[in-house]
Amino acid sequence: MTETTATNPDAVPDYDALLRANLQRVFNERDPVRRDAAIADLYVADPVMYEPDAIVTGRHAISDIAGKLLENFGPEFTFVPEGKGLGHHGMAMLRWHAGTPANPATVMGADTAEIIDGRIARLWVLLDLAPNS
Repeated sequence: MTETTATNPDAVPDYDALLRANLQRVFNERDPVRRDAAIADLYVADPVMYEPDAIVTGRHAISDIAGKLLENFGPEFTFVPEGKGLGHHGMAMLRWHAGTPANPATVMGADTAEIIDGRIARLWVLLDLAPNS
């Protein structure tokens, strides 16, 4: 079984690699220039990110959110993927946890994404704000 895209009818995105790259190259990247370059590689031209309390539109706004998040939580805060990213028919999901070496599971959650032509078009950030309860 194969999936189709507008530009390559035989292409099947590597959902795991795409969502892991998003965690590492976007949400763990502290350098804004490298983060912006990663977003240009990984996202469509006009992406939308849905957070529990906000809808973020555009590459620049997503980069700003990622940068502020890292700044607020400090230099040791990092996102770590859990298991393998799964997907089919343009929908993908990857579970993750985030924290510091002293508290590696400050927050847990999952990213669910709509993938178009191998890039993230819409990203839903699902949070478990009480992972230790």
